[in-house]
Amino acid sequence: HLVESGGGLVQPGGSLRLSCDVSRFTLAHYAIGWFRQAPGKEREGVSCINALGSTSHYADSVKGRFTISRDNANNAVYLQMSSLKPEDTADYYCAARTYYCSETINDYTYWGRGTQVTVSS
Repeated sequence: HLVESGGGLVQPGGSLRLSCDVSRFTLAHYAIGWFRQAPGKEREGVSCINALGSTSHYADSVKGRFTISRDNANNAVYLQMSSLKPEDTADYYCAARTYYCSETINDYTYWGRGTQVTVSS
């Protein structure tokens, strides 16, 4: 069970921190990926962090602007988003799969319902 929060309306250049709160399974056994889907577009991977927190991955479009982190003790994963651009506007989802990140969306077992991010002036 995953629940995203932290989305909202922000101006270009602004920042948001998304949270993915996990319950009903042991977060420490799962890699968590963040994905996004803009209107009319396919869902795409944004970032992922493995179960130990030792490895993280980022889409080229967000490298240097987004940072993923996790707090296994508090069952949460975060996506700090900075220097936001209008093209970052999308519904953002977190998803879980065991231990290791994957670029394949269908490899993820559990999904949240998403939080909306709108970057606009």
